[in-house]
Amino acid sequence: MSKQILMEDVPLRGFHLRVAFSGTGGQFSDGFVLGIIGIAVSMAAGALHLNAIWMGALGAASLAGLFFGSMFAGPVADRYGRRTIFAFDMLLFAVISAAQYFVTSPAQLLVLRVLLGLVLGADYVVSKSLVTEFAPRRYRGRLLSVLAAAWAAGYVCAYLAGFALRNTGPDAWRIMLAASGLPALLILPFRLGVPESPMWLMKRGRKDEALGIIRAKFGSETILRAPTATPQRGAWSELFSARWRKNTLVGCVFYTCQVIPYFALGTFSPKVLQALQVKDGFVGGLVYNVLLLAGAIFGLLIADRLSRRAFLVGSFYLAAIGLAVLAYAGFGPLGTILAFGLFACILSAAANLEFIYPPELFPTHLRASGVGLAVASSRFGSAISTFLLPVAVQQVGIHAALGVCVAVLLFGGVFCHLFAPETGKESLSDMSSGHGSNEPAVDGGQNASLHTSAHRNGNPGI
Repeated sequence: MSKQILMEDVPLRGFHLRVAFSGTGGQFSDGFVLGIIGIAVSMAAGALHLNAIWMGALGAASLAGLFFGSMFAGPVADRYGRRTIFAFDMLLFAVISAAQYFVTSPAQLLVLRVLLGLVLGADYVVSKSLVTEFAPRRYRGRLLSVLAAAWAAGYVCAYLAGFALRNTGPDAWRIMLAASGLPALLILPFRLGVPESPMWLMKRGRKDEALGIIRAKFGSETILRAPTATPQRGAWSELFSARWRKNTLVGCVFYTCQVIPYFALGTFSPKVLQALQVKDGFVGGLVYNVLLLAGAIFGLLIADRLSRRAFLVGSFYLAAIGLAVLAYAGFGPLGTILAFGLFACILSAAANLEFIYPPELFPTHLRASGVGLAVASSRFGSAISTFLLPVAVQQVGIHAALGVCVAVLLFGGVFCHLFAPETGKESLSDMSSGHGSNEPAVDGGQNASLHTSAHRNGNPGI
């Protein structure tokens, strides 16, 4: 009989790469949607008669949709599974994206942007959960960082597309907005072949289905820990129970403090740079976005080389220092562009943790709900900050607005320094009970019935 191996410890295979690649569609689309809106609304201001309030509302609309989508999709995915949402939400996203081409009023565009956010919020939850639950522990950080790199690539591609299309005619902004549906359609065929998470199936008592997937994808020597019986209580009440409260708060605070400056400054980077006396804000924004992508790739490379805590806390402090220097050092135009780009690079590298860290904070039966709550919290904060930034710059000036972002980063760094747990070597199969590796396992070979019987006798696990 061949040596058995836990599903979390199997060697990296093509199937793992396919799951990670399938998860990139929603992240790329999300990055594109959020990255394109700043340029698009600037160009649509005349055609749609947009004032500062409407521009802020449209910039924040998808973020508001993400708040509600991730909030409600989490419990649904934990109760009914990840795969159905994962397989088909990109088709709906493409249809809504195409509809943006035909808007004739800011109210119509606002509704569509909120709907796009709802779909993307659901995809955030299921993509992170599904990739996490299939990924080998040793490569989990890097595979989830692929999603972060895809998001950054979408964000940068949106800016490049906007930069290229901005002088092509009065309807260029319509093409920019509708184009976000293309990557979603391209990724759809890859998603249809991704099965349900065996961890989730085992947790729901569907052992035969879980074993079938394990055999097909990893071989008969692969085993999966049998699930722990968990109390029948609501996801929200359990997330804020004594056992998981700290992890829940860390997930929400870290994510929110990281994305507030990320989205507020990134969405309106041309206007921010113009306020800092950079005459061609579009060129400065281009440098910002290229370094944003470089930071995401750098973060992918170091994700599994640093401890989660060191990466998390250190990136908060570095980003705060970089933004403070940008706000108050008084560089010339070139120095300002480079300082802004360096800040973007640091924050984008740290954004890899948005995809790696929250899924590791929660057990299987709470993972989608916990990730959904963290995403919702972050999008609530970023939606408000994105809405307020153009108004704040107009009313109190760019330096005061940047100072608030520095304070947010410092608060996030101090909070995580005090409370964030280390999760890099955590076994997802051991999280519910907090036990070590003494739990029985279910395998994909001939001993499956033995391990399943052990589970029926009350042994702990996932």
